[in-house]
Amino acid sequence: MAEHIQMPKLGNSVESCIIVEWMVKPGDTVKAGDVLCVAETDKAAVDVEAKQEGVVLALLAEEGDEVPVYAPIAVLGEEGESFDPGSAAAFGGKTEAAFEAAEKDEVASVTKSAVPDMAAEPIEMRAPEGEVHGVSPRAKNLASKKYVDPLSLSGTGPGGRVIERDVAKAAALRVPISPAAADMAAKKGMSIPDSGSGIGGRVLASDLTEQGQPSGDIPAAALTPGEITEIPVKGMRRIIADTMLTSLATTAQFTAHSSADATKLLELRKRFKESGSSMGLEGVTLNDLAIFAVVKTIKSFPNMNAHFSGGTVKQFPFVHMGIAVDTDRGLMVPVLRNADRLSLKGISDEAKKIYASINSNSISPDDLSGSTFTVTNLGSLGVQRFTPVLNIPEVAILGICSIEQKPVLINGDIVHRPHIGFSLTVNHQIIDGAPAARFLKVLGENIKNIDLLLSV
Repeated sequence: MAEHIQMPKLGNSVESCIIVEWMVKPGDTVKAGDVLCVAETDKAAVDVEAKQEGVVLALLAEEGDEVPVYAPIAVLGEEGESFDPGSAAAFGGKTEAAFEAAEKDEVASVTKSAVPDMAAEPIEMRAPEGEVHGVSPRAKNLASKKYVDPLSLSGTGPGGRVIERDVAKAAALRVPISPAAADMAAKKGMSIPDSGSGIGGRVLASDLTEQGQPSGDIPAAALTPGEITEIPVKGMRRIIADTMLTSLATTAQFTAHSSADATKLLELRKRFKESGSSMGLEGVTLNDLAIFAVVKTIKSFPNMNAHFSGGTVKQFPFVHMGIAVDTDRGLMVPVLRNADRLSLKGISDEAKKIYASINSNSISPDDLSGSTFTVTNLGSLGVQRFTPVLNIPEVAILGICSIEQKPVLINGDIVHRPHIGFSLTVNHQIIDGAPAARFLKVLGENIKNIDLLLSV
């Protein structure tokens, strides 16, 4: 009997995967363990393997398609066997109740980061008799509470079905608009911009434009002659785009900058590099040293090592350090778990293992989630300061900047000393400016005295 192969749940936080490449085609014979396709989550690329032997009768998704977990992606059976792609089995045999149970778990991470309800009139559903077709019951229920029209959404459920997480995401990304602007837009059919001139990007009545009215875009005739390249934003890039927008739209981000004397930091790195392989420290990098100092500093600032979601702050007794890594597929943030229990060498060794697994595309999606604090380093590219974007629901992220020579006064003489820059972004909903400044001050002292910090 033909069997529908489902998209597996490739990690606890994974809701859907993008099929990057099919490794088989209809008519191919496969055995258990053979790779059917390469699927990309929002965190990593993973091989999807066959669980049984058989002939590939059909591929139910194309390369580039985003497929929800547990949805069918292929059909295996005996050569020449017929099957019904539209039957209930095409959804892996899942019942309505099973879909709703799965949605309940999947939507949690989205709804917890959603923006607070805004005063607005409920949006009238367009389906007759209040019945919304192609929308799950849980999605309809949440849509009525969040004033979201589910028929305006592109569903990510099987067959394009709108499920609860689609509604939750739409509510989280909804453009804030004043009641007067919303009423004017509805009555006059006016376009609503992505952001307005009000506080926090709130769209005001003065920001609206008539349908068909020039929007300020550059006229086509004014463009320099030549071919325009249009690149669809999809896959991991689209996920990154959505994540960054959600972060900035749902938190009050504030960035403070500072620098610290890096003289001993550079001296220590030089000693490690020249120590040879006997102590195993020759591979310790400046980034490893900085992360070590950050971990030590965090232990004195539990408010920085926290998540904020659903109106609740969760402070953690451990430090799961997220390390932003630039890859050819986009930004990835692997997690160095229990970094507060590791020595400097331990941090360096574990970080190298993480980088190797990313480079080989073998990292698990679970290794890319669960961080409590994140560091991102642009210093090697000469960036002196920047504004890191929060890795929500975390409340703080530290940018490590370049090392620059700065004049300082020592015993009445002006001398130049190397200084490493730091850019700390915090969620101002939870952390005020003074605590952020104190964190940077203590971090600076720890960097300045990194040799002493190693003995603590």
